[in-house]
Amino acid sequence: MGTEGPQGARKAPKGPVRARGLPPAPSKIVAIDCEMVGTGPGGRVSGLARCSIVSYEGDVLYDRYVRPTEPIVDYRTRWSGIRKQHMANAVPFCKAQREILKILSGKVVIGHAIHNDFKALKYFHPKALTRDTSKIPLLNRKGGFPEDVCISLKRLAKEVLHKDIQAGKSGHSSVEDARTTMELYKVVEAEWEQHLMLSRSDCPPQTNPDLTGVSEPGAHGKNRMEQRQQVP
Repeated sequence: MGTEGPQGARKAPKGPVRARGLPPAPSKIVAIDCEMVGTGPGGRVSGLARCSIVSYEGDVLYDRYVRPTEPIVDYRTRWSGIRKQHMANAVPFCKAQREILKILSGKVVIGHAIHNDFKALKYFHPKALTRDTSKIPLLNRKGGFPEDVCISLKRLAKEVLHKDIQAGKSGHSSVEDARTTMELYKVVEAEWEQHLMLSRSDCPPQTNPDLTGVSEPGAHGKNRMEQRQQVP
């Protein structure tokens, strides 16, 4: 499964998906999205309440409601779509974590602001196998946005894919968001993966981390680029 990291977070074993110099195979690429509820004092601590994982083709590999380890204070239904009744048959967090990490192991994982998903899972995925669509200037350029800001998934979907997501008042769907994230990845996949391969080759490494779109956890599992402005 992996080893224990700081504060009990799990780490997946590191290792290349394919031979060096080759892009990842579609069968080794998945997209993830998690919905969180509020736990702890004032509901300010995010707890995992739903996790969805889709394949490269958009097929659902995993979609379960998850019972957080701490009591839920705020369901955040407006954004999460989670309601009290969803917890009736929810999977306990530890069981869900085991199931999810089994799917993610050895995969290239796509996500939007994916550090939030990994934090909710109490998990660190290898940097080389992580792609964060909120941190790739290629997508921002295609949507007509500045390259140095994090654009919301909703706005990227509208401008790049010409589709509306997260509509209505019922909250987000993690399946819809995961599929949308995968669609965005595919738009820039060839150029993005080529850049990553070049930056990891024997040539001098690229110095601009914004070009990679790779999430890199720093102290306490926070991303070094987390300070970039998030534009809703």
